Amino acid sequence: MTTIIDKVALLCVRDRRVLLARSRGRSAWYLPGGKREPDESDEAALAREIREELAVELVPGSLIHAAEFTARADGHGDGTLVRSHGWFARLDGEPTPSAEIEEIAWVSHRDRDPCSQTARLMLEYLHAAGLID
Repeated sequence: MTTIIDKVALLCVRDRRVLLARSRGRSAWYLPGGKREPDESDEAALAREIREELAVELVPGSLIHAAEFTARADGHGDGTLVRSHGWFARLDGEPTPSAEIEEIAWVSHRDRDPCSQTARLMLEYLHAAGLID
């Protein structure tokens, strides 16, 4: 049986690099975001997660749905997938690691090796679209 973890993810691109985060105690990098609360929209969930993880707000009206990405969930059994809804958005201020986030970085396509499988798919998407190096 397949289990799907449904998430939202921020695609924040600056200077041909995308913002990634790494949680405390984890080695894999991923796009900031997370799971929705019950009855929460993608937009509201992403704004809440970014506020919690990066201590910054999303610029109102800047969210644009990009694509949906599905891959095996890191740290789970083979039957667990992550389905992540990627959203472009601008940040109001500079992101700072907060809550469970230990580190953030602006990365290019060539930096994909230490990324989660879902993040790798998103990096491929952004690179193919000519948005990141």
